[in-house]
Amino acid sequence: MDNGMQTNRAETPRMDSGRPAIGWIGAGKMGAPMIRNLLAAGTTVSVTEPDAQVLRDLERAGAIGAATLDLHSGNDIVFATLPNDQVLREVVLGKEGATGLVHHLAPGAIFVEMSTVSPECSTEIALALRKHGIAYLRAPLSGSTTLAEKAALTVLASGDEAAWETVLPTIRLLSTRQFFLGPGEEARYMKLVINTLVGASSAILAEAVALGESGGLSRASMMDVICESAVASPLLRYKAEAVVKADYTPAFTIAQMIKDFSLISDAGRANGVPLLTTGLILELYRAAANSGLRDQDFFALVKWQSEISA
Repeated sequence: MDNGMQTNRAETPRMDSGRPAIGWIGAGKMGAPMIRNLLAAGTTVSVTEPDAQVLRDLERAGAIGAATLDLHSGNDIVFATLPNDQVLREVVLGKEGATGLVHHLAPGAIFVEMSTVSPECSTEIALALRKHGIAYLRAPLSGSTTLAEKAALTVLASGDEAAWETVLPTIRLLSTRQFFLGPGEEARYMKLVINTLVGASSAILAEAVALGESGGLSRASMMDVICESAVASPLLRYKAEAVVKADYTPAFTIAQMIKDFSLISDAGRANGVPLLTTGLILELYRAAANSGLRDQDFFALVKWQSEISA
């Protein structure tokens, strides 16, 4: 391929037995169950993960450990589930003299980034990958860890449409719904749209439950009625038992919601969109975090609201 693009390899990525060679960077709560689903489907997956115990567990399930990023150089498709903008930049662009993934993947390889990161960071990554002839798919996820285990996630995608068609058979092993939304950062914005509504659901439910309790209603009665009402949603039904039992074991923490609502606020500011309600909800999460609930599930706003209403 003579296109003036820099690369550390001259050959295109290989496919063994007609199947793409798959790499995965960053397992964690969402990545690990998705990797297991690929392994269960007979897909070979090489994994880079800093948590040694998580990596050992995946290796016992059949994954191949890839201690350094250069070990992904032969992969056709590399997925990533990473915690934030900073880690995404470090993985792709490199840090402290270490080369990033952009210097190891061959031209024609596909990088599929499935985290919740800012559109600004994602655009920066897109430019770097394009210079090296690497196709880029933004593919953030909608769904819980339980849905990840069941391969029932929703994937929101944008970027290189030809790459999307190539990756789609693998994506279908991880999800039940897939949406291709456009050629750029559309999927990043769609993820922020959904998270705005998800985070708002907890905030308004917290106030509604506190009001009901002040009038003598039990949480069980309220959640029974709410989940059969016009405002019922899969999210509220999923969280109903946790609210009734006041069990806020984290699936998605208040700290993570603060991160996401900060991204939402920054995106609105960058595009001149006033997000007054979003700003208030962000402050509610910050107040709950400061009260000691930072690492509890984001529906612990119900607990926080109940305490300040007593």
